[in-house]
Amino acid sequence: MSELARPPPGLTERTRSAMQAALAGRPRSRFSGLLFAGPAVVASVAYVDPGNYATNIEAGSRFGYQLLWVVVAASLVAMLFQSMSAKLGIATGHNLAELCRAEFSRPVVLAMWVTSEVATMATDLAEFLGGAIGLALLMHVPLLAGMAITGLVTYALLLTDRAGFRPMELIIGGLIGVIGLCYLVEIVLAPPDWGAALRHAIVPRIADGHALTLVVGIIGATVMPHAIYLHSGLTQARAPAGSEADRRRLIRYSNRETLVALGFAALVNIAMVLMAARVFHQGHPEVAEIQTAYATLGPLLGAGAAAVFLISLMASGISSSVVGTLAGQLVMQGFIRTRLPIWLRRLATMAPAFVVVALGYDATTSLVISQVVLSLTLPIPLVALTLLSSRASVMGPLTTPRTVMIVAWLATAMVSGLNVVLIIQSV
Repeated sequence: MSELARPPPGLTERTRSAMQAALAGRPRSRFSGLLFAGPAVVASVAYVDPGNYATNIEAGSRFGYQLLWVVVAASLVAMLFQSMSAKLGIATGHNLAELCRAEFSRPVVLAMWVTSEVATMATDLAEFLGGAIGLALLMHVPLLAGMAITGLVTYALLLTDRAGFRPMELIIGGLIGVIGLCYLVEIVLAPPDWGAALRHAIVPRIADGHALTLVVGIIGATVMPHAIYLHSGLTQARAPAGSEADRRRLIRYSNRETLVALGFAALVNIAMVLMAARVFHQGHPEVAEIQTAYATLGPLLGAGAAAVFLISLMASGISSSVVGTLAGQLVMQGFIRTRLPIWLRRLATMAPAFVVVALGYDATTSLVISQVVLSLTLPIPLVALTLLSSRASVMGPLTTPRTVMIVAWLATAMVSGLNVVLIIQSV
């Protein structure tokens, strides 16, 4: 694992003893499960990043509540694959990138690494730009200045990893809480049509070709390739598991945390669409950019609502940029056994965002396109994860059950099929 993704050997003897007691079935308190919480919280940041803002705002403003079902379906798929990724790390003691290097041929591994790096750059483009947009609008500074400040803040947060994994997890968890609180305020200020929202959350509909592009973009913004790689790395050596029984209990703890953390992220994404549908769809369906959404929210709901929107965007951009850099380090280390200094990795992943802004491309349009790129690269880690999870030679007695494997292959086929349709449509 990378220096950032690997849980540092900083567990106190008391914590390690409490973990061992909980795994042995003798928890010392009702809250012993919190000892194992953290990996899913960190991974869930990828599901509330600025790419979600871009796709969800456009989906809600253009199509109202019609695409809510996509958010729900994508969130369920995300829960499945993130739980499988976490289980892979617990069962094998290795992360997904390391296992790909060990199990697949060298040309395949190199191709997967290159594709993963493209996905990582697309991810950081969305995350970094989103945070910079929020900061620039809130502080009334140029976008390039906002990007520079965001870069410094994310680098400072990355350095907290030297003190162990808990400070980083607490900071990330706090920022996710800020995002959720902000959208709770937005929903209170602009109550949605709950009946219509519930109907469209379960009834699929794709109105036209543009809606299809947004469907693929929402999936790309929700089910994130780098989060799938990262989750296995965060669980692979986090807790002392000396037996199969210990690993099974760890997997149960992990599944519960994944359900809660990604369930919260799903609610935030749903709230984004609800707010955009309620505020913009009837009178301002053309709102498809973060800057326009901010400018329109002020006159419609007041300056407070607009400021809350920007605060949530900043929290999203900063936290997801940190997690994206962690994932990039893990992917490079796992695939090609190479590790860059954290400052160099941060500069490399920021570069595409600076190029986009310097060339004058629209920032929000770039965010949406980045999510489509992510969706096009998504089938690769999904196929690898599903394939490795089905191998007894990899998973041992913890091989994923056949029923879960069938669902995982169907979900992978769905994502791949949507990508094929998008490519045909584009051509």
